[in-house]
Amino acid sequence: MRKHWMLCLISTVVAYLCSISLQAADEDLVIPHIDREPAFADFAGMRPVSALARSMVRVTEFIQRTPDDGDAASQRTEVYIGYDQLQFHAIFLAFDSEPNQIRANLSSRENIDGDDSVEMTIDTFNDQRAAFSFRSTPMGIQWDARWTEGSSRRAGFDTTLQVVWESEGALTDQGYMVKMAIPLHSLRFPDSTEQLWRIQFGRQIPRLSEYAYWPAYSIAIEGRLNQTTMLTGIRDVSPGNNSQIIPFIFAREVDALDMAATGGPNFDQSTEQDLGIDAKFVFNDAMVLDITLNPDFSQVESDQPQVTVNERFEVQFPENRPFFVENADFFATDSTLVFTRRIVDPEGGMRFTGRAGDYGFGAILINDEAPGLNRAAGDPLQGEKAKIGIVRGFRDISDQSRVGFLITDRELADGYNRVASVDGRFKLTENWITQLQFISTESEPALGGESTTGYQRNIQLNRVGRMVNTHTHFIETTEDYRAELGFTNRFFKPDVSGIHNRLALNFFPDSPVIDSWDITFFDVYLEDTDGERIFHQIGPSFNVKTTTNHFGFGYTDFQEILRPQDFSGIISRTKFEYENWQLSYANNTLNSLEFDVSYRSGTTLNIVPQLGSLPNIADFSRIDLNMLWRPIDRLRNDNTYLYTELESRSGSTSIFSNEIIRSSWNYQFTKEWSLRFIAQYVETDAGPATRLKDDKNLNFDLLLRYVINPWSAFYLGYNSNQTNFDIIESEGERELIISNDLRKDGDQIFVKFSYLFQR
Repeated sequence: MRKHWMLCLISTVVAYLCSISLQAADEDLVIPHIDREPAFADFAGMRPVSALARSMVRVTEFIQRTPDDGDAASQRTEVYIGYDQLQFHAIFLAFDSEPNQIRANLSSRENIDGDDSVEMTIDTFNDQRAAFSFRSTPMGIQWDARWTEGSSRRAGFDTTLQVVWESEGALTDQGYMVKMAIPLHSLRFPDSTEQLWRIQFGRQIPRLSEYAYWPAYSIAIEGRLNQTTMLTGIRDVSPGNNSQIIPFIFAREVDALDMAATGGPNFDQSTEQDLGIDAKFVFNDAMVLDITLNPDFSQVESDQPQVTVNERFEVQFPENRPFFVENADFFATDSTLVFTRRIVDPEGGMRFTGRAGDYGFGAILINDEAPGLNRAAGDPLQGEKAKIGIVRGFRDISDQSRVGFLITDRELADGYNRVASVDGRFKLTENWITQLQFISTESEPALGGESTTGYQRNIQLNRVGRMVNTHTHFIETTEDYRAELGFTNRFFKPDVSGIHNRLALNFFPDSPVIDSWDITFFDVYLEDTDGERIFHQIGPSFNVKTTTNHFGFGYTDFQEILRPQDFSGIISRTKFEYENWQLSYANNTLNSLEFDVSYRSGTTLNIVPQLGSLPNIADFSRIDLNMLWRPIDRLRNDNTYLYTELESRSGSTSIFSNEIIRSSWNYQFTKEWSLRFIAQYVETDAGPATRLKDDKNLNFDLLLRYVINPWSAFYLGYNSNQTNFDIIESEGERELIISNDLRKDGDQIFVKFSYLFQR
């Protein structure tokens, strides 16, 4: 492994020598107090015409981040801001030399991709670690998120944030206008007489692939919030010790196949009604207590499809449940130790998060009924609930550096899993950062047995810049490491030690056709804790970007070693070598259509051979297609097509094919009313050379929505599901068999209503 460390060290040194030091804008912005809420009438003709409008502070001269970092924005944008004791106000005047080319559609909340938009990001604690971000389209459609610095799984934009705020939009003959009003009680900030915040404004123009910001947000500097500007002038305000009470009612009627029915599988009709409540209490402006009783964890939006066939490692789906999403970044570390989808069916719980000066803290207490459900009579775990506790604390040091700890405890029957972690993120220069994490675990089986301990070391060094970007990451995990509330992929699995490194070189030619091109090298070397190699991956990729096109090509070579503990039947370490190449293309030239497609071909490891056979190398191909079509400004059609096929190396036998087709149609009557229809078809066609079985699934979802705000909404929905099965009767017993034809195995109609009471 020494030569891989040497290669990584060389690439890191080269990147450091190429580093460029640039200074972020340090111009302060002083916001005035205004005595009433501004309106579009104050900016008639897209200029400040009233005394109120002229009293608001003005921001202009946006700078591009892409496609031409550092150049002036191609279109003029002006922002006027002010505040009163209840709200933060912003008016955006987005001028456009081709107003008829502005992309503006009436869509549901947060489905604004592909449309023109303006943005405001506010770091209310001036800590350069996290911030609230608000966007609006020319139609006033909202998007909000929490931005988190760093490289953890929660870093970047977390769109599960749900904030109650107001927005309006209007198209004009000069461009468009957007009005934002952010209630102070929807924000969190320090309890002080005078606020010291950071702020950034942005604008996106999709037809030009342009992102422009004030102050400048350069790709040559690592981080986003360190490139914001100071915002002063806000005095004597408070979100107050406010409270939010959100009761919900859920009712459904289900007709579904019951596999455990007496005499064999049979259909069972049932009616379910549910009541629950979520409550939020804010103390001293920055302390938040969340309580949930019989939490509303029913989903009206299904997860986006992912390929899970022939995958050695677990596929991660995002968390969308409201109780877990606010301040979720508090519990985020580079090793994902808190993956809340592990908490499946809680009865109730509480969460406390907050900040005081340079310190932040969080705690979760909750139970989970799922481990004891659907267990046979006499099973010692029948009815048992997992008791879960999580504690997090951190301290900010200097600019954008932080140290912290995390402790998790999951107790089930006589067993437990306890995890303790210390972590740190350190900003070395404007371009270089490092992250460190050290984790210890202790576990005992639920039904008793020998306790085990393990540890993990996680160290990374990154450079972010305009020309050179590197990521060097070392992770070592012992065999008895267990983190039952966490998520582990190939790199973080127990009994794995290794390093992966990425070196990206970016070029920006002076060309009217090509905006940029880059070449990236990615290398992975993994071994077990005995020092024996178990995986190696290496390959370059090449990308070219024009204004509305993105072309990509990549090649990857793999070496994978399976051990007896990895696959039943393997008696000694066995090496498999395979390779594949990939072509990709994305286009957003048209106002009404954008898409991306990729094609991969080569060989891969088949880990689902027929029973009694060992894994083998197979020919492999895969197609991924995503398409967004807007035939009219109220109708949105999202489509996904995923196709994977494995064949024997001779090409004479199909091992399996897996096809996923999903089409979602949403018609927006008003900003509040919409009707959505989703059809999804999944088929696995299994050949004789695999243990997989033929499988077909067809699902339909119809949903009528009335959404006042993220917490006050009414849903009326219908769902129907069909699979390839049949039921045969023999001697009074029923048996389910696989067939070629689809048959309905269940449907449901449901009503859901929730309403926000806020003080």
